[in-house]
Amino acid sequence: MKVNELLKQFKFIKEIDKLKYIQRKTKLFNSDRHENDAEHSWHLAMMVLVLAEHSNEPIDVLKVLKMVLIHDIVEIDAGDTFLYDTTKNHVNTDEEFIAAQRIFGILPPNQTQEFIDIWLEFEEGKSNEAKFAKTMDRLQPILQNRSNQGGTWTEFNVSYETVFEKVKGIQKGSESIWQYTTSELNEAFGRN
Repeated sequence: MKVNELLKQFKFIKEIDKLKYIQRKTKLFNSDRHENDAEHSWHLAMMVLVLAEHSNEPIDVLKVLKMVLIHDIVEIDAGDTFLYDTTKNHVNTDEEFIAAQRIFGILPPNQTQEFIDIWLEFEEGKSNEAKFAKTMDRLQPILQNRSNQGGTWTEFNVSYETVFEKVKGIQKGSESIWQYTTSELNEAFGRN
């Protein structure tokens, strides 16, 4: 490997340390401390390893791991958008794409393109891998909120209908996880 490429990779590694400073609205399990994006990404990666067998379709686990580990790196520049934000509505923004180009652009060109492609695939949510990665991304805060007596749902007065609408995509990645999720939501909102 060329020294120049290695230096770019080290520069990228140093840059993504900033992910540890991006605070999310969700709090750690049974805690008052807010989770950061790096903790979130690590937790999703572990969830993929543990829950991959529940995917509706066969998946390339390594690709899903790449997705969950890089999907929020753009938030170094663009910031975290709360799932229940009513202004940005949690859709892919030009700001995030610009961030992806800048941050992944630190890497050597072949890795830049690979990371952007994986990030875009996750955002589009069409492949089996992206569907399962998004399932993990939606499931984790539900588990956190359940452990914190409603967590952000209570704190921001989010209705059952809004939560249900935002997370119903879980079923695209895993029907069995969706069944578990609906049971958890119904119990959390007193709908059993």
